[in-house]
Amino acid sequence: MAESFLILAQAGAGGNPFGTLAFLVALVAIMYFIMIRPQQKQLKEHRTLLGSLKKGDEVVTSGGMLGKIHLVDERTVTLEVASGVRIRVLKTSISAKGTVAEGAPVAAAEEKKKEEK
Repeated sequence: MAESFLILAQAGAGGNPFGTLAFLVALVAIMYFIMIRPQQKQLKEHRTLLGSLKKGDEVVTSGGMLGKIHLVDERTVTLEVASGVRIRVLKTSISAKGTVAEGAPVAAAEEKKKEEK
């Protein structure tokens, strides 16, 4: 049984080198279109987002903090996360523009339920 595997391995070793080269080229092309190209597109969109930040925009950080931009510097952004509460974060940690008011009605409804009890 082991001898048959050795015979098959030796027979397959004498293949066409152009077939192997074509396989490697196809493998690199598939990796480019599946992995590298989408990542470059996402990075370009993120750079565009960071370049368009301005005072008053509502954003979400990569850590999940929601806030309104109070000040934009070259590398940092000052976010107002509550009335009078401001934090500084790196510009690169801004992951998306979003609305802070999306979570407010849920929190207000929960507070009303607590008051009723």
